[in-house]
Amino acid sequence: MSAAFLRIEDLCFSVGTFRMERLSLEIATGEYFVVTGPNGAGKTVLLKLIAGLYQPDSGAILINGRNVIDLPPWRRGLGMVLQEGLLFPNRTVEENIAFGLELRRVSKLERQRAAAEMAERLGITSLLSRRTEMLSGGERQRVALARTLVLKPPLLLLDEPISAADEQARDTILCHQLKELQREGDLTVIHVAHSRSEIDRVADRVGHLVNGQITRIEITGAR
Repeated sequence: MSAAFLRIEDLCFSVGTFRMERLSLEIATGEYFVVTGPNGAGKTVLLKLIAGLYQPDSGAILINGRNVIDLPPWRRGLGMVLQEGLLFPNRTVEENIAFGLELRRVSKLERQRAAAEMAERLGITSLLSRRTEMLSGGERQRVALARTLVLKPPLLLLDEPISAADEQARDTILCHQLKELQREGDLTVIHVAHSRSEIDRVADRVGHLVNGQITRIEITGAR
């Protein structure tokens, strides 16, 4: 396995009745790692800790060798797609996809080109001119994915990113697209999922999270 791109050391966090005690994990550069487990196990909590949306009680989170515990989310060099999508309702699909590029002061022509290319990869070209309130749940998730992937983050956090798609599209189309994009961009991905068929199609390794602890890790054949 490649050197660890993400290393979590003795991470502790508590909120309400939930406890995460001394969780440690290493994920290699370019690895597609899936986290699965029952509801309430802490899967989304783990992603939000890595992203900087939650502050741990103690421990370390190292991204490419750098402890990012004290860095705000926008300085951690990662992309995150939440299950809800969280699109901008006052913008078109194209404008949503290009939003991060606009913040980076990329030219309008290049933003349009990049948005169109990513939309084509994810099968949403026909949606580019639509307002987001007109989209289905599955379409919203694809737009949220496109908005993050167009920025080419080295570390990608996905919280059930394709759960709203119908089962056939999720298993036969979207999983293939995600895996292909990950390989092409040499992305390191952490993907929260429940569906076993979804897991088998994308994961290099799977971590089973129960009560805030990784209880076992298995290797799959997706690589």
